[in-house]
Parts: sequence; structure tokens; C-alpha cells
Amino acid sequence: MAVIRTIATPVCHEIPKIRGSRFIATVAATASPSEVTACLEELRQTYRDATHNCFAWRLGRAGGDHMRYSDDGEPSGTAGRPILQEIDGRGLTDVTVVVTRYYGGTKLGTGGLVRAYSEAAAAGLELSGVVERPIVQRLRLLHNYDDTGAIKAVLSTFDLEPESADYGAQVELAVAVVVEQVEAVEQALRDATKGRLELHREA
Repeated sequence: MAVIRTIATPVCHEIPKIRGSRFIATVAATASPSEVTACLEELRQTYRDATHNCFAWRLGRAGGDHMRYSDDGEPSGTAGRPILQEIDGRGLTDVTVVVTRYYGGTKLGTGGLVRAYSEAAAAGLELSGVVERPIVQRLRLLHNYDDTGAIKAVLSTFDLEPESADYGAQVELAVAVVVEQVEAVEQALRDATKGRLELHREA
């Protein structure tokens, strides 16, 4: 089974001051762009008086291109990229790391900044630990109420539970399926509903 490596526990950790500056690392599990956005917005509010809130995040398969980083006003390349390198060096994904800096009055220089942001990110990630999880594909199912029983039977066969359900003119379900079973689940659902099911793979 294909798996990803991600953090086991969210962490907020402050390393010892570096020439008067405080560096606080926040490590969060984020499985989607919306979760990343919510995490960053919350931390910007929490540390709105900070000098910088630098970050990096990665989603999906480790080593892919679904990532971003920001120096948030620090010299280019001194904060966001070093944080991302700490994430990638551990082969992690579905994670966001924010390193908050309160300036202490003494400039650290570009080399000093790289070391400080790397140290803070590394310390937070070490404390968070690592867990392996199956790689999943999220499916969105739209079906008529008459097909509810057939849909439930298929999901039960594959030991699946909807992550969310919306009951409007049609039933809309969100289901996470391990990637190895996606095609089999999709075919079983189509067969059970005689093709009436509307099915979408979420990006």
C-alpha cells in the first residue's frame, strides 16, 4: 500500500533566543489547500505583533510540486526555503511549518538567518514525530435518494465511511479511498446505481 510520511502531533516550540531574537516554530498537519490557508490565517492573528511569520508547506506526495514558502519580509532565501528543506529532508508531506520571529535588536546576517530558521523548523519537526498514512483519493458522489441503499452497501463492502454528507435535492457524499482501490470502488458504485451516480475525483 502506498503511504505518505507526515507529522504525528502538532507542535508549538520556541528555541533559545538567538542574539536577542525569538524564534517560535508551529508545526501543523494540513491535508488540503483550505487547511493550509486556515492555519496561516490563524497564526498571523495569533502572532500579529511579530516581526515576521515565515512559512513553508507541502501537500500530496513528498517531492511533488504542490508546495509554497514565504520569507515574509526577511531577505530572499533566508527563511521559507530553509524551512521547506527541513520538511523535505524528512520526506514529509501534508504539513505546514510557520516560524515566527520577534526581532531582538541585533541583525543576524543572511547566514545567521538561514541557520536560525532551519534550527527552529528542525526542532519543531523533531518534536512532532512522524507517522505513515495511506495515500487516499477523495471522491465526491452525487446520487438520488432512491440509490442510497445501494451506495451504502458498496461503501460497506469496502469498509468506507463518508467524511461528509449533504442532503439537498440530491445526496452529496465525500469519501476518501486508498489509491489502490479507487477504480474498483468507482466501478462498483456505477454498477450498483446502473450509471446514475455522478462521481468526481477531487484534486
